[in-house]
Amino acid sequence: MSKHYAQHEAESRLATPVNGSVPALQGLRRRGSVDDKLASGRMLMINIEEAMAAVLAQEDTNGDYRITIEDTGPKAVNLPTMNSDGYRHVEIRGWYPMMVLMRELELARSEGKSVCYINEAELFPNPVDLLGGMISESFWDGLVRCMDAKGIKTICADPKNSSPDAHPIIYVPHDDEPAFTYYTRIARELADLNIEVVKLPVDITPEYVNSINNKAGILALAADVSTDASGNQTYKPLEFVVPGGRFNEQYGWDSYFEALGLLVDGRIQLAKNMVDNFAYEIKHYGKILNANRSYYLTRSQPPFLTDMIIRVYDAMTSSDEYDDEESFAWLRRSFEAAITEYFDVWMAKPRYNEETGLSCYYTTGTRMPPETEPGHFHQIIKPYADKLGISVDEYTAMYGREEISEPELDEFFVHDRAVRESGHDTSYRLERRCAHLATIDLNSLLYKYEIDIADSLDAFFGGRFVHSATGRETTSDEWRERAQVRNRSIDRYLWNEEKGLYYDYDVKLREQSVYESVTSLWPLWAGCATDRQAERLVRAACDKFEEAGGLVSGTEESRGVITLERPNRQWDFPYGWAPHQIMAWYGLYRYGFGEVAQRHAYRWLYTIILAFYNHSGTVVEKLDV
Repeated sequence: MSKHYAQHEAESRLATPVNGSVPALQGLRRRGSVDDKLASGRMLMINIEEAMAAVLAQEDTNGDYRITIEDTGPKAVNLPTMNSDGYRHVEIRGWYPMMVLMRELELARSEGKSVCYINEAELFPNPVDLLGGMISESFWDGLVRCMDAKGIKTICADPKNSSPDAHPIIYVPHDDEPAFTYYTRIARELADLNIEVVKLPVDITPEYVNSINNKAGILALAADVSTDASGNQTYKPLEFVVPGGRFNEQYGWDSYFEALGLLVDGRIQLAKNMVDNFAYEIKHYGKILNANRSYYLTRSQPPFLTDMIIRVYDAMTSSDEYDDEESFAWLRRSFEAAITEYFDVWMAKPRYNEETGLSCYYTTGTRMPPETEPGHFHQIIKPYADKLGISVDEYTAMYGREEISEPELDEFFVHDRAVRESGHDTSYRLERRCAHLATIDLNSLLYKYEIDIADSLDAFFGGRFVHSATGRETTSDEWRERAQVRNRSIDRYLWNEEKGLYYDYDVKLREQSVYESVTSLWPLWAGCATDRQAERLVRAACDKFEEAGGLVSGTEESRGVITLERPNRQWDFPYGWAPHQIMAWYGLYRYGFGEVAQRHAYRWLYTIILAFYNHSGTVVEKLDV
């Protein structure tokens, strides 16, 4: 099987549109076949606007106002030296130094400078060091959002809402008066934005959520609420991180992996804020949401909260910035939220399957997900529209208003919504069956919840925990028993002894799925595999999922043949995603397979760096591994 790397789907964060006339740099020419050796240490004196415009004019050969490896420009530029007052020039050749040059020029321009002085040697940094520095020094800051007066205009912008008469709507829980007061004042002060503030009902039913599909809005998140010396209330919404530059809401399982990076870079408060936002969502919206938009009110995402809490708490107690007593109170509140989520979401209907003792992704939403782009379900809807002799648009509108009853279509959207809740949207592994699948990934995560809660009750709460809202008392022994019960069910229904892999289980058909997914490795992360199972699993998984560029989402055989009528899905072969890699690394280390973990990590890092190197310094969400 051929191994190859993707060099697509990258967007330049550094390129600048060419506007108006373009002054040329001296000596722009096509590179030769042999590069001259560069003498290090020379200072370059560069007119920022002229240089950026000229480089883009020469290198942006496909006219998309950005430069990537697909552009066929000469990749060579002459830059003036400072000591000669711009008279002498040094030739810089190759894509990578030009990418670094454009980054430095953009940074200097953002600081209000017109001329930039750059040491020539700085145009050739180690790409791993450069990427790490960009993440810690600039990427995080670009991903921070806040629902305060300053950030609300950006937050309210929703790229999924293309309605021509759309205006910003902020939905607030019925019992959060400080939030309602704050956002009502913001709407008054920012009258030009035409912000509407709406209180949600006490009971947020699927029918209510469906009724506001054409009134999509942002959902309020947590805030620091206090009273000053004069008795005035202060309300400060918490900052959080989004998974990409085009997003403005906090997402579910993305936030866990973002928190891992935030903690590595010492940004504890941001990671803590995101846990607090999740606790707020559980209290007011009943679950950790796919994201805090109104159309996600019936949908959750893969549960990582307990591990996230533990990691943030460890960082807080290792830092001098947090009071020990306040940190412990935070730990208690956070675990209270996680326990509520466990019982109310994952151990309740429709997600919990009593026969197997396992859980499924299964949302309570009905009909068509409104956040999809126009025409997304055209091919699905068309046969039903043709049967009634009406257009797809007419059928879509009538179906959304519940003027048409079509059980078969209802069933399709039950599974479609469940796929979105799984975080793996989309994949042939889950299509048209997800709500009936007890997946290995979800049940590994819930086993980890049970063990995390048991261990934390022993470590911090004397083995007992009383829920402040319900008065319900639980013990660490009860949680260990829950973990053992789930582990036995995982072994019975999800483990395949013959193949040495974990598979999903269809609770309706009462049979194991045959789709081979890299999530088979998640029991290693959770710790629910025996040493014998782990040894067999690692051997089988490396054979099936290890590719040149990292771990692939699933096998090519499981995905099946791709045609125009059956296009590829982004969570199938040949794509690799960071969450799958990270879960595997942690799990492999946990079971003593450190060398295997390092090999997988190196492959993924190489792929990330290759894409970063070739695509103007960007990190994309998935790659062809």
